[in-house]
Amino acid sequence: MRRTFFSALLIVAVSANAVFAQKGKPKPVKPAVNATQQLAAEVPIVTKTLANGLEVIVLPDPSLPLITVELDVRNGSFTEPPEFNGLSHLFEHMFFRTNEAVILAQCERGMAGPRCGDIASMQRKIGNTDYLNRFYELGIAYNGSTREEVVNYFVRTTSTYLEEAFRYINDSARFPVFDEAEFEREKLVVLGEIDRNEANPFFDLNSAFQDKLFYKYPSRKRPGGTRETVASATTAKMRLIQSRYYVPNNSALIVTGDAKPDQVFAMAEKVFGSWERRAVDPFKEFPLVEHPPLPRSEGLIIDQRTDAESGDDVILIMLGWHGPSIGKDNAATYAADVFSYILGQPDSRFQRDLVDSGLVLGVGVNYYTQRNVGPISVVIQTTPDKAKAALKAVYSEIAQFSSPTYYSNAELDASKTILASSDLFDREKLSEYAHTLGFWWSTTGVDYFRGYQKNLNAVTRADIDRYVRNYILDKPHVGIAMVPPAVKTQANLTEQDLIGTAK
Repeated sequence: MRRTFFSALLIVAVSANAVFAQKGKPKPVKPAVNATQQLAAEVPIVTKTLANGLEVIVLPDPSLPLITVELDVRNGSFTEPPEFNGLSHLFEHMFFRTNEAVILAQCERGMAGPRCGDIASMQRKIGNTDYLNRFYELGIAYNGSTREEVVNYFVRTTSTYLEEAFRYINDSARFPVFDEAEFEREKLVVLGEIDRNEANPFFDLNSAFQDKLFYKYPSRKRPGGTRETVASATTAKMRLIQSRYYVPNNSALIVTGDAKPDQVFAMAEKVFGSWERRAVDPFKEFPLVEHPPLPRSEGLIIDQRTDAESGDDVILIMLGWHGPSIGKDNAATYAADVFSYILGQPDSRFQRDLVDSGLVLGVGVNYYTQRNVGPISVVIQTTPDKAKAALKAVYSEIAQFSSPTYYSNAELDASKTILASSDLFDREKLSEYAHTLGFWWSTTGVDYFRGYQKNLNAVTRADIDRYVRNYILDKPHVGIAMVPPAVKTQANLTEQDLIGTAK
C-alpha cells in the first residue's frame, strides 16, 4: 500500500497529541541525575560517500536476518514550481514500473520481441539481471513515499539478498523507460489519491493553512499537487525530473538491519559505483525559493463540516508561524523541539489551562523541521460555545511563553528525556527507522542528525526564550478555523479572534 504525506504538518501535530492521550496523565517525574545523558545515545550509524557522491548510511543490527534498503532523493514539493506540483509524487509511482533491466531480462528469455534491439549493448549497460528471473522467490516487499523535502524508495528482504535488493533499487533509479501505457494508469491512481485526500475535511483546513503561511510559493509545501498538474503530466517531465534530481550526488543509500558496513560499502561500490554524477549540484542550478515573511497576521474561516459522522459540534483551528530553517538557525530548531514537548506534556501549564479547564477538547503544538522554513503550528479542537474563549485563552498562554515561571526545570529535563527515549523506541523497528534516517539526511544532513541528541540535551531556557521571541511572540501569523455552517452563528468567530487581537 502506498503512503503519501499530503498533510504532514497536521498528521504530525495530531499524532503527537494521540501519543500523550494514550498515556493518560502520569505525574511528572524529575529524572535522575544524568538520566537524559544516558538515554541520549547517538545513533550508531556508519557512513561513506562514494566517488560519484552517493552517500551510504548503515545502521547495523544482526539480531534478525532482515534488512531494509532505502534510496532517498532530495526531491519533493520544495523543488516544484506550480506547473510541476505533485510530479515528484507521480514520479514515485513510476519508480517500480517497467525499466530497461526488466526488458533485458525478458529479451534474454526470448520474450520481449521488437523491444530488444542490441542485447549485448544492453547487457554492457545494465549488467546482471538474473535476480529478476527469481524475483518472486526473494520475498522482497517494496514501496515509496513523497514528502516536502524527500522522496524515498525502500525494499525489505532477508539479509541473504542484499545484492538483489541493491540491484532492484539501482535498476529502478537509473534505467526507467516511462512506458506510456503504465504512465497513464499511474496518473489515474494518483488522481484517485488526490480525490480521496480532498474528501477528507482536514485537507481543506491544512491546504488553507499552508496557502496562507507560504502565500507566495504554496506549491513548494504541497507534495500531493493538483489534479491539473497530474492530469497534464507527460513522460518528458518525468525525464526532466530524473535528469535533475535522480543522480548519485543528490541521493543517499540507507541500509538498516543485518548487514555489516564494510559489506554494504563494497556492494554499493559494485552496484552503484558506475552511476554517473551530475556535473552541477541540482540545488545550485535550481535553487530553492525564499519564502517571504508574512507581512501581517491574517485570519480565515472555512464554512465546512469537520466530521460527517460525529455531527456539527466540533470546530478545528490552526494557528501558524514561520519557524526556523535548517542551515540558517539550527540552534532554534533544537529549542523548538524541546519546547513543543514541554507544552505537550499532560501536566504542563499549557495543557492544564486549556484542556483541564474544559475550554478545548485537545490542543497540540508542533514544529516541523524543514530546510526551507519549518512551520510552527498550534492545532485546537473546541466546541462552538467555547471557541471564542478558547482562542482568547490560547493567546493568553502564548503571551506567557517567555515567562521564567511558565515551565519548571523538571519539565525541561523531562522533555529532553522523552525526546531521547522516543528515538530509542523508534529504533526498535529498523525497517521504519530507515525512513527516519532518510528524512533527516535530506532535510538536515547527516552531521545535524549525528549531533541531534547531544544538542537537544544542551538546550537551555535562554535558547527556548530566544526561539519564542524570534519566531512566535508578536510575530505575524495565520489563524484558520473550520466551522460547520450550522454552528457558525453560535461560534461567532471573527478574524480578530483568530489572530488574537480581539478585545
